[in-house]
Amino acid sequence: MASQWGYVTDGGLETDLIFHRGMDLPEFAAYPLVRTEEGRKVLRDYYQEYAEIAARARTGLRLETPTWRANTDWGAKLGDDKSALSAVNRAAVEFVREIAETWGDRVSDIVVSGNIGPRGQGYVGGEVPDPDEAAEYHSPQLEAFAKADADHAAALTLTSPGEAIGVVRAAEAAGLPVMVSFTVEPDGRLPDGTPLSEAVQQVDETAPPASFMVNCAHPTHVLPAFGSDGAWAERIQGVRVNASRLTHAELDEAEELGEADLGELVPAHRRLEEKLPSLVVVGGCCGTDARHVAALWGV
Repeated sequence: MASQWGYVTDGGLETDLIFHRGMDLPEFAAYPLVRTEEGRKVLRDYYQEYAEIAARARTGLRLETPTWRANTDWGAKLGDDKSALSAVNRAAVEFVREIAETWGDRVSDIVVSGNIGPRGQGYVGGEVPDPDEAAEYHSPQLEAFAKADADHAAALTLTSPGEAIGVVRAAEAAGLPVMVSFTVEPDGRLPDGTPLSEAVQQVDETAPPASFMVNCAHPTHVLPAFGSDGAWAERIQGVRVNASRLTHAELDEAEELGEADLGELVPAHRRLEEKLPSLVVVGGCCGTDARHVAALWGV
């Protein structure tokens, strides 16, 4: 079937690797897998599932590098200095590019995107980041992506407008278009308490990105953000939902992966889609895998 959207993207990489593929990911970091042939094989098998979905849906594919944790603070916890992180970020782009080339004859439009995560945990609204400090912090990773010729960048699970503004500034300096993705709590607000609508508008007024996304929240947690209509909703072009209705705090403590009821997840996602007239990119986040993403695409 031909789809109404533009790009399939992947699901919950880290949760899939841990709970379904038996991988040990210290600090929830997948990027070290790029360094070994065994790790690359696991990642290659993972990405192939989403390429197959894109082929069946006859749509584009957005391949995100496994580098959500490959920034300075998180890398230091794994023993990686800036030089090592720069090398692995470049290698991740090159690795994903190889997958794109393999699927080029079956999927006509493939975007290779360098993926970055927040400086902090990604689920809690802590100290409000200064945009200039955030730009300086995220610049090395974005520069590495640019040097490896990534097509795009994406910043996932951001919890505040300030860090998002810094990310956009750093991406612009590196010459990369960037998709900024906020996460929300069950009330539709960012973890720092900012309504999603205000977060989008604040960033757009200061440093507009290529587009926005929402990730790492169940569709029923995102829907309350749309209590009032506005042009801001048209700026959201991507959604990557969680499988579970659990809050971020509950997910952080969970020892088992809650399997989504597709009979509930898909209808809830359809209700969310009605609020997003510019939706282009659809994938999943924590707890989701290729089964969930295929169901959302109807293939």
